[in-house]
Amino acid sequence: MIEMFVKPKRAERRPWEMFFIGIFYSSISLLLVSFVFANDSVLSKYGGILMVTFTVICSLPFMYYLIKIEEGKDVQISESGRLLKEHSKALWALMFLFLGFVVALSFWYLALPGTTATTFNAQIEVFCSINSPQSYNSCLQQQGITVTGNATKTGLLMSIFANNIYVLIFTLVFSLAFGAGAIFILIWNASVIAAAIGMFSQSSLANLPSGLVRYMIHGFPEIAAYFIAALAGGIVSVAVIRKDLEGERMWHILHDALLLVIIAILILIIAALMEVYITPSLF
Repeated sequence: MIEMFVKPKRAERRPWEMFFIGIFYSSISLLLVSFVFANDSVLSKYGGILMVTFTVICSLPFMYYLIKIEEGKDVQISESGRLLKEHSKALWALMFLFLGFVVALSFWYLALPGTTATTFNAQIEVFCSINSPQSYNSCLQQQGITVTGNATKTGLLMSIFANNIYVLIFTLVFSLAFGAGAIFILIWNASVIAAAIGMFSQSSLANLPSGLVRYMIHGFPEIAAYFIAALAGGIVSVAVIRKDLEGERMWHILHDALLLVIIAILILIIAALMEVYITPSLF
């Protein structure tokens, strides 16, 4: 029942509502893990994964029916410009949903500091392994950000872009294989970003706005690229299920999916440049 609070068609008309849906879904999932599974000697070790899993369960029906609607547009609309405009409605709905996840999880990270070791354990480990590989244990103990390495701007740019392309490919493959299954990767990224924002905010809710701005400057276009790739793969996946990949329709659907992937890659390049050259200059 909870997962069907919002209809995809309504979300495309009023995408901002998905922000509050994202807050609700992720808050319910986090609180469930924090107060139900935190005392379990086994499940408490996997709190970060459980939180993501419950959020995925809530979001999966919406994601599936949204992709189904977008695939139907591919069959009905032949003009590329108009089709991209129609897809943008779904993209805005997904971006507001993602923003709701990030804001809610960041808030709870700071509001419930005693539970972060359980509910964000996996996310903190991932963040420290990427940002502080040379002081990994210290990062875990402090739950903070440690500056390490002497990478050049160019080397850092290539590293970030390569990692983002890897996530993009993984999202595309997941959406092709499982349709709406790419939502797992996207919610996982939302939880990692929320943990990073929480650590950047130094356990103070007053610093939460600056933390959100710090990571969403480049994070917003980056996640938009992943959602675009998820839509592309999901559209092809649904087309296969509905047997729409036949004749002229097949080339039209594949052309639309390829165009979306190209747009996603271009956005990732811009996001990587922003992360390396713009964000550090502001914070």
